[in-house]
Amino acid sequence: MSQTLTTPPVPPHGAGRDLVVLEGLRKRYNVGQPNETEVLHGLSLRLNTGEFAALIGPSGSGKSTLLNILGLLEPATGGRYALDGQSVAELDDEALTRLRRDTLGFVFQFHHLLPAFTALENVLMPVLSRDGRIGARERERARSLLDAVGLAQAMDRLPGALSGGMQQRVAVARALMLAPKLVLADEPTGNLDTASSSEVFALMRRIHEQVGTTFLVVTHDTRLAARCDRVIELVDGALASDGAPAPG
Repeated sequence: MSQTLTTPPVPPHGAGRDLVVLEGLRKRYNVGQPNETEVLHGLSLRLNTGEFAALIGPSGSGKSTLLNILGLLEPATGGRYALDGQSVAELDDEALTRLRRDTLGFVFQFHHLLPAFTALENVLMPVLSRDGRIGARERERARSLLDAVGLAQAMDRLPGALSGGMQQRVAVARALMLAPKLVLADEPTGNLDTASSSEVFALMRRIHEQVGTTFLVVTHDTRLAARCDRVIELVDGALASDGAPAPG
């Protein structure tokens, strides 16, 4: 049976404050070329600390582009983006890397685990990347995270010896290793069967309830979106709706 997470909760003074602020956000590709295309059209929204929100919309609506911008993986071409109080456009590459590392965790549709490393070693990778070494304290945290996601008996297994759902739980633990304020989850259950999908989603909800980590989950699954506290819908690069999920 999985254990309660031991990550320190979000400080009370942070509750409800703006973690993400987008004002008039625009994204254009091939700027200045005959085939210049704008895929985000003046998007404005806020995401507060402690929220558990879904991002939905049809293919081509701009979800992936928005997630890349939120994840500091590509810049916007207009408007303002502030993450954890810092205006992203004012930061150089080194500062962006530091902000991404200290603030964000990522979970993808495909877990991207390193096949030659155990579950425990995969969870420790963010620490190795940041510090160049792994201490006893970090190793204990990784073990606690794997215990919390129900993999205490599997931490020494290679990814190939784990089911798809178990691999994704390792990926969730890895995303939490550096105690991010915001987890961006891009179709985290899209490659799983129905039972495993429900299990991984329930795990993320439990982490949110226990620790207060903010989640933004991109999903095409309307049943999972309905289990979020807030549903943000993009259509053709613009905000179509934003609020609590429809009842029922």
